[in-house]
Amino acid sequence: MNGSKSLEERIQIAHLGGGQNRIDDQHKKGKLTARERIHFLLDSGSFEEIGHLVTHRCTDFGMQDQIFYGDGVITGYGTIHGRLVYVYAQDFTVFGGSLSETHAEKIVKIMELAMNNGAPIIGLNDSGGARIQEGVVSLGGYADIFYKNVYASGVIPQISAIMGPCAGGAVYSPAMTDFTIMVEESSYMFVTGPNVVKTVTNETVTSEELGGALTHASKSGVTHFTAENDVECLRKIKIILSYLPQNCWEKPVDLPFTLGTEVVSSLNAIIPNNANQPYNMKDVVNGIVDENSFFEVQELFAENIIVGFARIAGMSVGIVGNQPMVLAGVLNTDASRKAARFVRTCDAFQIPLLVLVDVPGFLPGTDQEWNGIIIQGAKLLYAFSEATVPRITVITRKAYGGAYDVMNSKHIGADMNFAWPTAEIAVMGAKGAAEIIFKKDIAAAEDPEAVTIQKEQEYKIAFAHPFQAAQRGFIDEVIQPDKTRIKLIKAFSMLKNKKVQVPNRKHGNIPL
Repeated sequence: MNGSKSLEERIQIAHLGGGQNRIDDQHKKGKLTARERIHFLLDSGSFEEIGHLVTHRCTDFGMQDQIFYGDGVITGYGTIHGRLVYVYAQDFTVFGGSLSETHAEKIVKIMELAMNNGAPIIGLNDSGGARIQEGVVSLGGYADIFYKNVYASGVIPQISAIMGPCAGGAVYSPAMTDFTIMVEESSYMFVTGPNVVKTVTNETVTSEELGGALTHASKSGVTHFTAENDVECLRKIKIILSYLPQNCWEKPVDLPFTLGTEVVSSLNAIIPNNANQPYNMKDVVNGIVDENSFFEVQELFAENIIVGFARIAGMSVGIVGNQPMVLAGVLNTDASRKAARFVRTCDAFQIPLLVLVDVPGFLPGTDQEWNGIIIQGAKLLYAFSEATVPRITVITRKAYGGAYDVMNSKHIGADMNFAWPTAEIAVMGAKGAAEIIFKKDIAAAEDPEAVTIQKEQEYKIAFAHPFQAAQRGFIDEVIQPDKTRIKLIKAFSMLKNKKVQVPNRKHGNIPL
């Protein structure tokens, strides 16, 4: 117990955490302490701690003899690249970072300060869960945090770093924040652990397999980023914040940029002559955006669609693009909800959207239908339709069927829609369309295969190009690929002061 120590000794213990032997154990595992994490995250000398002498109030189960100042969480504020942020870091060396009544109160207080002052909140999570000695009081603390997460959503950026265990009720707070980062091989998230899974379902699984960083990055999509270690995790938080504004009322900061010719000749050679041959949409992205500025989000999840941040002429933009290298770039359930979430995040924080389209449609099959492709696709449609930020689309190749509508078409409110000469805007591919339209002619022909090829060519001439859509005003301009970057720079500059009058309502009802 620390009650008999002098004030100076107590303050020193409050700043160290739970004892040197526990800190040494952390280092042996390759992990930083809570204070070291804050040190590496914030600008040097900027951290101001709040509530470092707070202690728990529990007197049951001998807890009155175990008092540590700060009660397992360090809270305060500081700056990252000179910008105000609020932060809390759970300290696993104190009661396993478990959440008590006062622990929760400290987190809630720092969240309220962040909301009231319009600055991001960053949570460094490393906790064994609710403090069981406090019973329902600790559960109530979780609910208080969840409630604040909801009201902060879309108001200020919320970023969660999972840097140790995060299990049970604790997982729902990170799930409601804007971005989640997990440290590989030292963090995990799950509602029920391996022992419970074994008891209930008879499945044998490790913590890493059940809820490790790579599991959530590639299978569930729960985490947006992974990091090799604590320092890399903290570095990625700084990168994320560089693309975001302080709050929903401000716009992201533009970086200095000097306009040149901006013609990118390499874009002319990206689309293959064979319409069925894949290419890497990331090559298109990197040819359009400022050099080395693309920062991909959820890179390992639903890889048939790409989402991420970049800069165009110094301006922060959100990018959504089909990836022909994976499943031909089709939209499926995972890709639809991944993109929908990203679109809504960008719209919440006034980040313009650039959409790159090469989509043959929605993925067919019983698996997709039974797992709600209708609802998942509707989420993406809803997200784009609701977004009021500047929205620009570039169709590079295929834009077929309902997927054409969903991928930020002019019909759902896109501001500017460009197409490359290779764009094919139609209900479906030429072969399938010809087989339906000319079914009788093909069946009656002496050489059905030759007639099919002939009719396929007729359909291509009629529809497999962007010019019919351009004649109707659905495409604003058909552009050469190498001129794409300069066109986007001018278009986004033109749209910079866009304002949209939305209906006066409580909120819409997105299909969830």
